[in-house]
Amino acid sequence: MKSLVLLFVVAFAVGAYAQCSCDTMKWATCDGTPCECFLMVGNDERQVLNCTTLIPKCFLMKAEMYRARKGLSTRSIGGKPTETAFVDNDGIYDPECESNGVFKAKQCNNTEECWCVNSAGVRRTDKGDKDLKCEELVETHWLRLELKHKETTDAVDPDKLKAAIATAIEARYQLDKKFVDSIQYDKDARLIVVDVKKSVGDRKADLSRMAYYMEKDIKVLPLFKDTTKFEPNVGGQKLDLENILVYYVDEKAPTFTMKRLTGGVIAVIVVVVLAVIAGLVVLFLARRRERAKYEKTQVRELDEIQQALS
Repeated sequence: MKSLVLLFVVAFAVGAYAQCSCDTMKWATCDGTPCECFLMVGNDERQVLNCTTLIPKCFLMKAEMYRARKGLSTRSIGGKPTETAFVDNDGIYDPECESNGVFKAKQCNNTEECWCVNSAGVRRTDKGDKDLKCEELVETHWLRLELKHKETTDAVDPDKLKAAIATAIEARYQLDKKFVDSIQYDKDARLIVVDVKKSVGDRKADLSRMAYYMEKDIKVLPLFKDTTKFEPNVGGQKLDLENILVYYVDEKAPTFTMKRLTGGVIAVIVVVVLAVIAGLVVLFLARRRERAKYEKTQVRELDEIQQALS
């Protein structure tokens, strides 16, 4: 009888453990009754998760920064749809999050330097000091995903591509396929351009989660426990994606200025300007020499004429 009870307890514990897991976050720790899953962030703080959906990008970035500080395994790793679209050139940082996982509009990364971000946590202003004002968290309503796939055995059918991409996004990232607005395909470059949009004013759908999870999948760093990659099935043929670039379009245009230019770009501009100036100087001196030569020739010819007349 005791053995039977013990067996029942063990089976119950194993069953409870199997159910107490977080399929949408491989770094999560899950325990307790009822089951609670969390990530370690900040100064050894627990960030409780809702594992029935994708984890907010802000929590994911905090977890990556925490793991990087602790020496744990992690790695941070078309064209613009509109003139106001921009990419994330800053990479990962340790963000400030609201209790529901939404980014705070102002980020400082624990430094004296601050900037404003959009709802995807991507910088949309120049950097300033701690007096910088970020009046609101501007929503990202449009993502352009530039995806490049590896060589395929058979030609990819462009007519089946949109349905395949939309279905794969919905299945893996829990984002309704209706948000996949359009897809363009360049077979020679093996380039797929996917526009994912929601209505301006929509605060329910979070496009940033899908994009962040997809970036990790394509860069062979899945955040799911399921380590299979994002491989849309087009006509029975899986596309093995090798690269991704994400453009962000916000409800309000970003406010970058020339300060956004990197040192390398500024250096190139300076070199070009100096080259132009040097070219103008050389041209001026050359013309001056030609003029002086011409004037000397005229004087010599006048002297010869005068000598002949005399």
